[in-house]
Amino acid sequence: MNIHPTAVIDPEAKVHASTTVGPYAVIEKGVEIGPDCVVCPHAVITGLTTIGARNTIGSFTNIGGPPQDLKYNNEPTRLVIGDDNQIREYVSIHRGTPGGHGVTTVGSGNLLMAYTHIAHDCVVGDHVIMANAATLGGHVEVADRVIIGGLTAVHQFVRIGEYAYIGGMSGLSKDVPPYVIMAGIRNQMRVTGINRIGLRRSGFSADEIKKLGQAYKIIFRSPELLLQDALAKTLEEIPDCAPVAKLVNFFATSKRGAVRMAGDDEE
Repeated sequence: MNIHPTAVIDPEAKVHASTTVGPYAVIEKGVEIGPDCVVCPHAVITGLTTIGARNTIGSFTNIGGPPQDLKYNNEPTRLVIGDDNQIREYVSIHRGTPGGHGVTTVGSGNLLMAYTHIAHDCVVGDHVIMANAATLGGHVEVADRVIIGGLTAVHQFVRIGEYAYIGGMSGLSKDVPPYVIMAGIRNQMRVTGINRIGLRRSGFSADEIKKLGQAYKIIFRSPELLLQDALAKTLEEIPDCAPVAKLVNFFATSKRGAVRMAGDDEE
């Protein structure tokens, strides 16, 4: 194990022998860190935090800190982080609350750029990119392969669907459907099209992307239709397409309401 002599590691912390710990890093009781991780100088990892393999924990990060919730009273809640994540300098990720999931979850293959924040009870999927200073409130759910632009703030309990692309400096107060490009603040949230480039790079077929484009025009570009009528029309005109069915289902299961307003079209 390559541990710098100035690092402070609690004897009851479990750090894999192949992990590197830099100068002045602090790893407290209850932490478990898997193989081939790098804990950079001055990182702080605390609480009941489990970290998988091959993660990089940047300098001055705070991983597993207590939730910023006035009801929290030092209950034994958790943070679970998967494999192959890049967690850059000054990132903070807080563990869960008893009133939520009891655990904050971050998947694998994510890039969390400098100063990003993941609050208590969030569920972040795989291959997510959060640009600098993007912030998730409590209980937010971010699906796989979402990109969140810098300085974006996400209201508590919001859901963001898979492959969504969020423009920088946005403020999200409603759910964001999968596969779309979206930007704006609160009541100015606007969807401007399907994330065609991201879908193409991720292996979606031309036919699937075409059908999502058709669904976009029905759901987001038909203001004369009530949402329930637009969803029904979408399924009727575009049957047997799994991504379209997921898009429709996201609206149907939204508790906060999903953004439907369209902006300047990028289609």
